Amino acid sequence: MGGMRCTLRVAVLCLALVVQARGFSVVHARPVVGRASRLGRDAPLSVRAERAAAAPVAARPAVQMGFSALQLVTNPRTWSIVTSIFVLLLFLSRSLSTPGRKYAATDDSNSVQKEYNAWTNDGILEYYWGEHIHLGYYTDPELAAGYKKKDFIQAKYDFIDEQLKWSGAQTDKLTCILDVGCGIGGTSRYLAKKLPLATVTGISISDAQIARATALATQQGVANAKFELKDALKMDYPDNSFDMVWAIESGEHMPDKKKYVEEMARVLKPGGTLVFATWCQRETPPDFNPTERATLDFLYGEWTHPYFISIEEYTRLMTGTGVLESVASDDWVKETIASWRHSIWVGVWDPWIVVRKPWTWWKTLRDGVTLERMHRAFDCGLMRYGMLKATKKFV
Repeated sequence: MGGMRCTLRVAVLCLALVVQARGFSVVHARPVVGRASRLGRDAPLSVRAERAAAAPVAARPAVQMGFSALQLVTNPRTWSIVTSIFVLLLFLSRSLSTPGRKYAATDDSNSVQKEYNAWTNDGILEYYWGEHIHLGYYTDPELAAGYKKKDFIQAKYDFIDEQLKWSGAQTDKLTCILDVGCGIGGTSRYLAKKLPLATVTGISISDAQIARATALATQQGVANAKFELKDALKMDYPDNSFDMVWAIESGEHMPDKKKYVEEMARVLKPGGTLVFATWCQRETPPDFNPTERATLDFLYGEWTHPYFISIEEYTRLMTGTGVLESVASDDWVKETIASWRHSIWVGVWDPWIVVRKPWTWWKTLRDGVTLERMHRAFDCGLMRYGMLKATKKFV
C-alpha cells in the first residue's frame, strides 16, 4: 500500500508539472481578482478610479489562464500522458519490490555461482568496490566527520585489519590460512602480503572469481596466495589442515548453515582460530511481523540468499560442533552500516562505467535499490552484522 500511495502522489505531481510547464495556474488566477477587489474597496476615490480601469486588464488574463488550465486538465491527451506515467511508475514500483534473483541449486548449477560469475564478468562491482566484495569499517570519529569523507576502498582494508585484530590470533605463528568464499581474492592477497610467512588459500564456487583472483595474484606478484574452485559445504581438504579459517560475508549464501560451520571447524587445526563475519537477521522470538517478513523475503530473493540466521544461532551451531571452544560474538552494525549508502554515493559520483554499458542499467538500478533496503534493514534492527570467533580444542 505504501508503494501504491507513493505512485499516486507521483502521478498527481506529474499532472501538476504538466500544467505548470504549459504556463497555466488556477491557484494564481484567483488571488489576482480577489486582491484587486479588496484594494478597490479600501483605496481613495482617485486611486480606485485608476485601479478600476486597470483591473480588467489584470483579471482577464488570469481568468483566461485558469480556464485554459481547466481545459488542459480535462484534455484526453493530458490524461493519456498522466496515465502512461502512472502505469510506468506502478510497473517500476512492483518490479523493484519483487525479488528477481532467488536462490536455486541443482547438482549441475547454482544461482550463487551464476550471479557471481555475472558480477565478475561485467566488472562493475570490482570497479566500485575494488578487490573486496564486503562492507567497510568506520570508526566513531570518521562517522562523526561524515562517512563520505573516508575513502570507500580503504574502509574495506580497515575492516580486514579490525577482523584480524578481533580474532585474537597470534599472527606471527600463522602458516596456513583458508579464506572461505574469497570473491576475487582481495582479502586473501592482503593477508598474504601482511603475513608473508603464511600461505593463504582462497576458495569460491564461482569459476569467474577464481580466474580473476588468480590473475590478480600473478599481476601483483603474490606467490603465497592461491585460489581453488570449491564448494564450502563439500571441501575435500583433510581434517586439521589450517591454522586459521577465515570468512567475510559468505555464510549468507550457504543453504546449510550447520554444515558451513561444521566444515570450517573440521579443517581447522587444534588450537587454530575460526573467525568469520556474516549478515544475520535478528533473533526470534518475537516473531517477525508481516512487514519484517516481507523485507527479509526480498533480501533473500534479490541477491540469491537461501536464508539468514541470527548471531545467537551461529554461536549455538559453533558450540554444537563439540570441537570449538571460547566461542564469542559481536554485532558490528555501527561500524559497517555506512558502507551501504557510501556504495550508492560512489556510483553517483562516478556513473560512467554504467553509462557505457546500457545492458547493465536495469540490474544496476535494482542493486542500488537493494543497497538502500539493506541499509534500512540494518538500521531498524531487523538485520545485524555478525562477528563470530572460536578456537579448536586439543583432543
